[in-house]
Amino acid sequence: MKTIKVGGVPEHFNLPWHLCIEEKLFEDKDLNVIWKDFPGGTGEMNKALRSGEIDVAVILTEGIVKDVISGNESKIIQTYIGSPLVWGIHVAAGSKYKSVEELKNTKAAISRKGSGSHLMSYVNAQNHEWNTDDLKFEIVKDLDGAVKALKEDKAQYFMWEHFTTKPLVDKRVFRRLADCPTPWPCFVIAARNETLKNEPERIKRMLEVLNKETNRFKDLPKIAEKLAERYDQQLEDIKKWLEITSWSQEQISEEELEKVQDKLLELNLISKKQPTSEFIHNL
Repeated sequence: MKTIKVGGVPEHFNLPWHLCIEEKLFEDKDLNVIWKDFPGGTGEMNKALRSGEIDVAVILTEGIVKDVISGNESKIIQTYIGSPLVWGIHVAAGSKYKSVEELKNTKAAISRKGSGSHLMSYVNAQNHEWNTDDLKFEIVKDLDGAVKALKEDKAQYFMWEHFTTKPLVDKRVFRRLADCPTPWPCFVIAARNETLKNEPERIKRMLEVLNKETNRFKDLPKIAEKLAERYDQQLEDIKKWLEITSWSQEQISEEELEKVQDKLLELNLISKKQPTSEFIHNL
C-alpha cells in the first residue's frame, strides 16, 4: 500500500480528512494517507512541500500561489474550501486599541513570512488605506506564539481565522476588533510536481475518496456537535461557521487565480504574474 503524506492546519476545516482516515476510506482504495498537523500554517507547509516532508498540502490559496512564483515546485490540484476565509483581527484582551484604525504603524504578529497571517496583513492595510511599506512584523510561529507576543506587547495585533481564535476571545485572552475576509476561495489542495509525476493515479483516487466525504459532510448526523467537541468550539459558533463554509470538489478557476495574482502584484508581494498553467495540474 502506497503512502501519501498530507499536511494541513489543525483546524475544523480538515475534519473530512480525519474522518476518511479514521473510517479507513482511503485504505479501502489501497491508499495509506498519513496526516501531519502544521500549526504554523501556510509558510510551514510550503517549506514542507519544498523539502519533500509532505506530498500534499491543504493550504491557503494566496500562500501557495506566492510560493510557486518563488520556486516551490508544486501545483494546485483542486479547490478545497470554495468560500472565503474570515480572518479575525485580534489584540490582547487588555490592549488599549479599540479599533483597527488605531493599529496603523503598530506591529503585526505573523506565523512566518509568506504565511496567511503575513499576506492578509497587507490586504487589511490596503483596505484601510495604510502605506504597506510601513508594515512591521513579529514572527511568532503559531497561535501560542501570538498569544505570548500580544500579551508581552512584542506585537500589537494578530490576524487568524475567526472561529479558530473564538475560544481565545471567549476566554478573554484576545479581543477581536473586526473581520477581514479573503477576496477568493480560501483553501486549495496542492501537490509536489514529483508526486504528481510519479503517483497521478493514487492522488486522483485520494481526491475521489475525499470529495465523496466533503460532498456529504454537512449532512452527516450530529456533525456540528462532533466539530464543537473535537475543536473546543461553542456549538452555536460551529453552526454559524457551517452556514458560511462550503467545500469544493472542483479545480480552481483561472479567474480566481488571476484575482489572487492581481492582488499580490498590487501589494508588491510578487514582482510579476505567471501564466495560470504554472499553478494548475488537472488530474
